[in-house]
Amino acid sequence: MAHQTHQEAIKALHECMEACNHCYDACLKEDDLNGMRDCIRLDRECADICAYLEQAITRGTPFVSELAQACAAICERCGEECKKHDHKHCQDCADACFKCADACKKLIA
Repeated sequence: MAHQTHQEAIKALHECMEACNHCYDACLKEDDLNGMRDCIRLDRECADICAYLEQAITRGTPFVSELAQACAAICERCGEECKKHDHKHCQDCADACFKCADACKKLIA
């Protein structure tokens, strides 16, 4: 069984992946699609790395530290982009991204 730090990260990763997927879908429905381009792209990147790291941790990857470093960087970048937009889904996503980045940093050896 994964230890406490891993359990907290798994929860944060899952919540971030869900928030990014929701934000991605909601952004695609916004009128100013062009203005949402970076947000949409980063939502995809972030959801994918979070889902991958969640799976990798649960299967006992030896690369937790390296993957967590990349994930933290992507989460922070996605959070910064989402924070620029007033939509609730973007603000919620930013919060989840920053929380996930913090959880990932605790996994970096």
